[in-house]
Parts: sequence; structure tokens; C-alpha cells
Amino acid sequence: MRIRTGKPMNRKTFLTRALAGATAVSLSPFGSLRAGVVSDESTLQGLSALDLTDWSHVRELFPLTHDRVYFNTGGLGPPSYPVLEAMRDQALRQATTGETHHSLFAEVRATTARFFGANPKEIAFNRNASEGNSIIAAGLDLKRGDEVIFDSHAHPGGSFPWMVRQKEEGIRVRIFEPDSRRPETNLERILDLVNERTRVIQVSHITAPTGILFDAEAIAGEARKRGIWFHIDGAQSAGMIPLDLHQSGCDSFAASGHKWLNAPQETGFLYIAEDRLADVASSHAGAYSDAGYDLPDQFSYNPAAQRHEYGTRDAASLVGLERALLLQEHIGRERIAAHGKDLAGKARQRLAEIRGLEILTPEHPAMHNSILTFRFKNRDARKMAGALSNTHGLRCRHVSERDLNAVRVSWHVYHQEADVEHLEAGIRALA
Repeated sequence: MRIRTGKPMNRKTFLTRALAGATAVSLSPFGSLRAGVVSDESTLQGLSALDLTDWSHVRELFPLTHDRVYFNTGGLGPPSYPVLEAMRDQALRQATTGETHHSLFAEVRATTARFFGANPKEIAFNRNASEGNSIIAAGLDLKRGDEVIFDSHAHPGGSFPWMVRQKEEGIRVRIFEPDSRRPETNLERILDLVNERTRVIQVSHITAPTGILFDAEAIAGEARKRGIWFHIDGAQSAGMIPLDLHQSGCDSFAASGHKWLNAPQETGFLYIAEDRLADVASSHAGAYSDAGYDLPDQFSYNPAAQRHEYGTRDAASLVGLERALLLQEHIGRERIAAHGKDLAGKARQRLAEIRGLEILTPEHPAMHNSILTFRFKNRDARKMAGALSNTHGLRCRHVSERDLNAVRVSWHVYHQEADVEHLEAGIRALA
């Protein structure tokens, strides 16, 4: 039996009432394609008028189908109507003028830097966290025998760039198994691997398989004392929890827009601390990488992180990223984090009562947020995830990493308390 979230409010009626500054057609999916249907200013005024204290109203900002409950934000966070509309309007402007509109990048860069507690010159736009991780891995000056430490739960986009350098250049990768019980244990496990050859420490800020949150500030402090580069793969934390990159103390941070930020795909960014910019060589170069050149022998780098950007880029996608950031600010970043953590906690309480089910996500309040991962021992989690999706309308994610054989659920802004009950019912039906 397919579980539904209830009959949705008529989308046109909802948006007509909610967005006082924008026309109803402007936020219908692929409505009128006339250029200039709604201005950025009017849409933002409309968002300001929304009653975003009601999570059901937030849910209606997303075109996600009501025929199932979407629990895979950790894999892909679908964009909202305001984001889709910002992209559409900007794409129309570009098609109308035939120009790249790259001048908009400065504004989006400033918004992104402010949102994440950084300076604009420390932000480079790229496609996703994997690309940002690769830029750092390829750009640091490492020699054969130098060592890099990262967690065994690292996503391929975080581990493979280092594995390639190990294979091709002889650096050494060392991994530690994350502990899910005590925050301080993870720092101890990292430091146990540190020696005179350690050059880089990387952590998945929040691990994708089970949602373990690392204490980034504590790791950064120890890394700085030892002169070790500290890089964060922030694919799961950006948009799930509020971040201040300067406060974190990391040297670099890579993130994707297409997960918890609910921004368009291929809208990632890379942060490199200002005092570390010169330490990352450019692995790719092209227009925007330079601060001036004269063929054939004169070239100087762009003094900002922008040196890692190159070529023609889609301004519409980055405008969509900015709209996604502004929407999160309207909702409230602390509220978003608390909402996801609260729903994950309520789901944990219910699922813990199901016989034979094991919860892998940490119980320690400082180590978990909006991800909940669980499994039945001796049950095929891939088949379980398939049954939850196909039979019960619950789109979860199968976790195969490290042979965990588990199912992951991501709680975000479009979820309600009723979804906790739907999840429990679906799992009990399989139990």
C-alpha cells in the first residue's frame, strides 16, 4: 500500500495567497515563459511575506510529488519553486541578450561568503564537492611518502582524489574508523595516525553513511599546531547545519549546492582560507584564472580563490544558488537544523522499539543531526530500501559503504511529523 502525505493544498491557491509580491503564475512549475514575468525583488518580498513558521507552507514551496515521501536529501536535494523561477528568469535574460551575465558572479559570491562566514575572495564556484576536493588534493605540494589522513566513511568524491595521488605519485593514504559514541574519540583516532610525514587531515564534516558529525574546530586546532593542512568535505553539512568557516578554523572546505541547500545541480563551491590561497596550485586554468598575462611568457594568478574558476559558466545556475541561500535565511538556518534533528530524534525513538532493528547513527547529541541510518541484521538493505520505495512510497537510500548494509533517511525542510509515522509504518510492515 502506498503511503501518501495527505492531499496537498492547491498549489496555485497557496502561492497566490503566500506570495504577495509575485504573480501566481510566476511560481507555478514552468508557467509563462515571458521574460520579466516577475522581478527578483518582488519574489523576495513575497518570500518575506510567507508564514514560514508553518512547515506545511515550506513544503508547498517544493514541487516534490505528494505520492511518496522523499528521504534522500543527502543524495540530491530538489530545488524549490523560487529557485527554479530564479533560474528560469535568468536563463531568459541570457537568451534575450546573448550575454553570459558573468557580472552577476560577484553578487552571488558575496552572498555565499556571508552565508558561510567567509570573505568573497575565499570562495571559488565549481560543480560540486567532489570537484572542490579534487582541486585541493591536486593542488597541494605533496611528495612521495607524504601522508594524508581521512575517515573510512569518506564518499568516493572525497577519497578518490587522494587515492589517485597515492597510485600515481606515491603519497600514502591512512584512514581511521569513525567512532559513533564519543566526539573526543575521533580526534584521538586521528592524532594516533599523525607522524612526521603527515601533511593533510581531511574529514567528512558529516559522514554520508551514518551522519556522524565531527568536531571540526577541535581537529583544526590540533592540525594548525602541527602545521598540517585541514580540509573538510562539507557535502552533507552545508545547508543541514549553520556554518561559520572562519570560526571552524579549517584551511579549505568543499560543498555541493545540490544537497541540503536545495540549489541547482553543478553549483558547488570551494573555500580556501585567505592566508592559504597561495598554497593551492591550479590544476586547471583558463579565463578568470589570471590577474594578467602577455603571451608567451607572462602570467600572474588571480589573487583570490577565483583562480580555480575558468571558462564560460551558467549564470542562471548561480542565481539559483543565491536564491536557495536566501530562502534558507528566510526560513532560518537554526530552525532548519533544529527541525531536521528533531524529526530524526522522533523517528529514532519509534524505530528503536522495532525488534531486530539496529540504529547506526550516533545517539550522542553532539554527533548527530538530520540523518538517521538503520538496518536489520541479516537482511538485505538494498532490497529493504527498494521495498520501502516501491511498496510504501518512502524514498530512502541504501548504504553499502564499508559493508554497512543499511538504509539512510534524510530529514529536511519539506518533512512533517506525519512522515515519522509513515516511516515507522513502512518499516514495521517489512519487519
